[in-house]
Amino acid sequence: MHDVVIVGGGPAGLSGALFTEKNGLDTVVFDTDETWMHKAHLFNYLGIDSMDGSEFVAQSREQVAEFGVTLRDEAVTAVEETAEGFAVTTEAESEAGEAGDQTVEGRYLVLATGADRSLADSLGCAFTDEDTVDVTVSMETSVDDAYATGAMVRAEEWQAVISAGDGAAAALNVLSKEKGEHFHDFDVPADAE
Repeated sequence: MHDVVIVGGGPAGLSGALFTEKNGLDTVVFDTDETWMHKAHLFNYLGIDSMDGSEFVAQSREQVAEFGVTLRDEAVTAVEETAEGFAVTTEAESEAGEAGDQTVEGRYLVLATGADRSLADSLGCAFTDEDTVDVTVSMETSVDDAYATGAMVRAEEWQAVISAGDGAAAALNVLSKEKGEHFHDFDVPADAE
């Protein structure tokens, strides 16, 4: 049982994973590395003068892995609520090389699947009139402890830095629930030493 299961490894998913794992929540990210970032070049991302999207993804994956996030290159085929949180089913290959489904459980779920809203729909999340996933300002869906981020919550307003902010907002809400009070992830220079 993981604390946080994130489906999608673009800016939203990796940003959320960074915040939750660095603050003590066991986090796993499922991703098949098909993010739109591989088609992007960043000139409009705060703090980055110019960077290829694939380079950004590689550096982001390396960063979250250094904090201890588990990265799994597996497609998620289903998500469902359980008594203790959520079950995520993936297409996985056993150590013997046999294909089959595998289920991983987590207390919180963050969907960061770009414009693909099918998992949110199958989970029973409410949608807006624009056919986007309906979320609060903290990215929580109508399903308690399930979050949706990035392109799935915005009609045609897709941007990497906004998606990263969505992932951070979801993570901070999860952390606030865990701590029982508003949580702020604010590092100081001494933290880097």
